[in-house]
Amino acid sequence: MKKIFNLLSSILIIFNITFNVVSAEKVEYLKTDWSFKGLFGKFDRSSLQRGYQVYTEVCSSCHSMKYLSYRNLSEKGGPEFSIDQAKAIAASFEVTDGPNSDGEMFTRPGKLSDKFVMPYENIKAAQAANGGAYPPDMSVLVKARKGGVDYIYSLLQGYEDPPAGITLDDGVYYNKFMYGNKIKMSNQLSDGLIQYADGTNATVEQMSKDVTTFLMWAAEPHLEARHKMGLKAIVYLIILTTLVYFSMKKIWSRVETKV
Repeated sequence: MKKIFNLLSSILIIFNITFNVVSAEKVEYLKTDWSFKGLFGKFDRSSLQRGYQVYTEVCSSCHSMKYLSYRNLSEKGGPEFSIDQAKAIAASFEVTDGPNSDGEMFTRPGKLSDKFVMPYENIKAAQAANGGAYPPDMSVLVKARKGGVDYIYSLLQGYEDPPAGITLDDGVYYNKFMYGNKIKMSNQLSDGLIQYADGTNATVEQMSKDVTTFLMWAAEPHLEARHKMGLKAIVYLIILTTLVYFSMKKIWSRVETKV
C-alpha cells in the first residue's frame, strides 16, 4: 500500500508541475473584431482585397498558397475583384508551361485558371533560401494553427526584444506569441510598409488584420455560404417546431374535451 501511495503522490506532483508549466506558458492573444465571426458573419470585401495586397507584396516571396487559383479572387464570397482585375492580376505573373511543339518548357503570362505562382521550385530550394527552415504554405494555415486567426494576427505583431537571460541563435527572433517564443521568420511588417490601393492607412495592426482575414477566406472560402445555410436550417426548424407544437396542442385538446 505504501508503494502505491508513493507512486500516486509522485504522479500528482508531476501532473501539478506540468499543469503549472502549461499555465505559465499560456499567452492571451490579441483581440480584434472579425467581421466573419458569428452566425451572420461575412467577410469584409475591402479587407480581403487589402489582405491579398499584403500577401502579394510581403508574404508571397517566401510563402506559397498552392490551393488557390487566380479565378478564386473574382468568385462570390471572396475578395470579389472584377473579372478584368483578376485577369490583370494573373497576367502580372509569369507561369512556366509546356512542353511546346519543340519539347521545350516556356514562360507565359498567368491566366485565371492558373494556381498561384510558387515562390520556389521545390522544398529544398525553399529551405536553402531560408537557412534550412521551410516557410509553410498559407492556403490553410489559419486552420492548421491552434488559436486560428487570433494566433496569426497576434504573431504578426508579437516581435520584441528577448527578455534578459534569453539568448537567440543567428537568424532566430523572439516573438511572445510564437510557440516556444523563437521564430526563424524576421519581423516583416512596419508602419507604412505598403501603400494600400484604397488609401487605408497601412499600420502594422491594419496589415495584420487584413492579411489574416485573407488567410481565413483562403482556408474557408465557403464560410458565408455555410452561414446562410445554417441560418435557413434554424429558421426551418423554428417553423417546424411551431407547427408541431400547435398540431399536438390541437390533438390533445380533443382528447381532454372527451374526457
